[in-house]
Amino acid sequence: MPSNPLFHPINEKTRAVSVRDQIQMALAIADLKLLKSLLTQCIPAIIPPERIGTIASEVSVPMGDHVVADGILHVEAIHCVLAQVQTQLDPSMNSGTSESKETARLTQHESDMQTIAHHLPLAPAIALLAKVGFPPPHIQEILRLPHYAWHKSWWVALDTDEQFTVPFLRCIRTLHYPDGTLTLQYKDFFESEKPHCFASLAQKVLIAIRDESEGFGATLQRLNQQRSALGSNQAILICNTISDLEAQAFIHQGVSLYPAMDLVLPMQANCLDCARHECLMNGRADSLVALCYGFLVDSEFV
Repeated sequence: MPSNPLFHPINEKTRAVSVRDQIQMALAIADLKLLKSLLTQCIPAIIPPERIGTIASEVSVPMGDHVVADGILHVEAIHCVLAQVQTQLDPSMNSGTSESKETARLTQHESDMQTIAHHLPLAPAIALLAKVGFPPPHIQEILRLPHYAWHKSWWVALDTDEQFTVPFLRCIRTLHYPDGTLTLQYKDFFESEKPHCFASLAQKVLIAIRDESEGFGATLQRLNQQRSALGSNQAILICNTISDLEAQAFIHQGVSLYPAMDLVLPMQANCLDCARHECLMNGRADSLVALCYGFLVDSEFV
């Protein structure tokens, strides 16, 4: 694990609290690319990039009983998507054809009616349908359906290998109200396992920053306490270099690892005031460095 290029050492003289503050500021800024990297580039990865919907972050989150999480990621994990090639279910199709038999096999079970949105204004309804991938002509068709008419579309759900390969038929209808609002409802026809949701499910991922002075047992105890309070087993531990044995131990306990240096923000720097004497620019009045990841003032030494 220490040889993995994701992990870069941070100078031992840097205060852990200083690094923690910089990491929490990076999380608070909530750059989308950075947040996706946390989920997809940690070891092991939490979720593949193609399954990430919306994502947001919270920092220093109180969790009760004096428990405070360094950060929490709120993620929409995509569980099913519109099929790229649509096959229309034709009731008049000869029941003896191989295509109709395949359709009957894939749609042998029916889910209960589900409501996507209730009394939704027109603009949010359009946005909701566009978000899951419906093209404008299909959105117009769905919103203009006569009472109790259905729009049919083929979707694919995740298989056991987390790939979008399991087809199912989804029927959507629109109920119109005098005040101009809409209710969108759907039911699914599937082969064996009912789709878990309309498109995505909300998930919470705990973010913890490890102090260099904190041992393995203390770190894991803190993580387990926070995971229990959060109600989620997913956790990412941000740390500096870590031994291979510790890395394996954390991973076997369901904790993903991410390098601290990839989150540290560059700080406004003045080489004359910097305490990193090993740097070639240290103490130079003619230095052109304005921002630096390694800038350290004397007061930050332990």
